[in-house]
Amino acid sequence: MKIEPATIEGIFVITPDVHEDERGFFMESYRQDELAKAGIVDTFVQDNHSRSLEKNTMRGLHFQYEAPMAKLMRVTRGSAFLVAVDLRKDSPTFGKWFGVEASEENKKMVYAPPSFARGFQTLTDMCEVQYKCSAFYNKAGAAAIRWDDADVGIDWPIKETPILSKDSASAGSLKEWIARPESDVFA
Repeated sequence: MKIEPATIEGIFVITPDVHEDERGFFMESYRQDELAKAGIVDTFVQDNHSRSLEKNTMRGLHFQYEAPMAKLMRVTRGSAFLVAVDLRKDSPTFGKWFGVEASEENKKMVYAPPSFARGFQTLTDMCEVQYKCSAFYNKAGAAAIRWDDADVGIDWPIKETPILSKDSASAGSLKEWIARPESDVFA
């Protein structure tokens, strides 16, 4: 397993060792001891599986301010652009983003610690993303920032307006989030 730090402290891109032959492949998609060597020591308590039917479906940028969670994301069908945005107010990379294309072919995974907003844009029809979470989902403490927030400036691979949920379409900006008292949890 290859674990590489990204350009934002705390984010890692993980590429598993894949053993392929005429039958298919085998890989370890999660190995606690290997992740711990890189400093990833979260206990994951919930697994999520998302299926998007159409290319250019956008999910995110989601986070929790009550029970912030780390996520380990991977694409198991199709291809997606996985993104994490730093919400740590005291971080030199506050408001900056990191993104990588992950696919069923390259098998890359992205780990982002708590205090990051996460999301993805599907690059193929019928795309499936699975992710481990270090906290249970808590709707009362969940929030989102806009996918197209100009202050964050994510360079999404597909430039057309994406397919969005009602919640994602009505999400506020990073500036609006920071003005809320709940944002102090990420100080």
